[in-house]
Amino acid sequence: MATVTLSSSPMCSSSSSSCRSSSCPKKFQIKASYSDPASPSRNVMSLRRRELLKGLALSPLSLNLEAPPHSLGREIEVGSVLPPSPSDPKFVIFKASTKDTPALRAGNVQPYQFILPPTWKQTRVANILSGNYCQPKCAEPWVEVKFEDEKQGKVQVVASPLIRLTNKPNALIEDIGNPEKLIASLGPFVTGNTYDPDELLESSVEKIGDQTYYKYVLETPFALTGSHNLAKATAKGNSVVLFVVSANDKQWQSSEKTLKAMLDSFRV
Repeated sequence: MATVTLSSSPMCSSSSSSCRSSSCPKKFQIKASYSDPASPSRNVMSLRRRELLKGLALSPLSLNLEAPPHSLGREIEVGSVLPPSPSDPKFVIFKASTKDTPALRAGNVQPYQFILPPTWKQTRVANILSGNYCQPKCAEPWVEVKFEDEKQGKVQVVASPLIRLTNKPNALIEDIGNPEKLIASLGPFVTGNTYDPDELLESSVEKIGDQTYYKYVLETPFALTGSHNLAKATAKGNSVVLFVVSANDKQWQSSEKTLKAMLDSFRV
């Protein structure tokens, strides 16, 4: 980035008795200084991690908001743009494609899908949280997509590079460990702050075709995402993909069945 400074000085000689700064014509000097925008600040990595956890907590952010290319980024009701679910017409189905996120375009995440009520809205993901700045090689988890409804709750898809959890390329989720070991690593990205093993009420393993999923029910009174969290994780390709459903007590009381149906529908 260039900074330009204009300065003026009289053109006549300082030895001339007739020279006065108010009457002499002036010449202008242009001084330009440059700073390299690519030079990282000392705290940029810690800032990214702090903001990542804030974004994973589904809290609104004001920095570097970038609209996703998909039309849902306009924060309209998804029922106006998504087709009804073939299995349950009370829901619509979201099928992520390469136009939706940087990681899908880079091939680091395989396409995924899930159902949600037609009144929900997709919310924008800040650029620093989307993985756009680090693709195709991200060292930390990032947010793929986020949806929410004020009365029912919130969902988000989080992707973690496989290398963060295991050195085995193209590993299956079983290669990483049992469900408890996986949630111990990814729990903070479910809650938005910290994870306590006592918050895990239930874990289970689900097999759909050749794909294995770990499912979790958590009661998280101190979580930034909400006091109730459901999660479902699987590994495919270069990443572990985590689907998180969050609600506060009021939302959970009225929408528990709906939120569990959304969790069950998640596929990679």
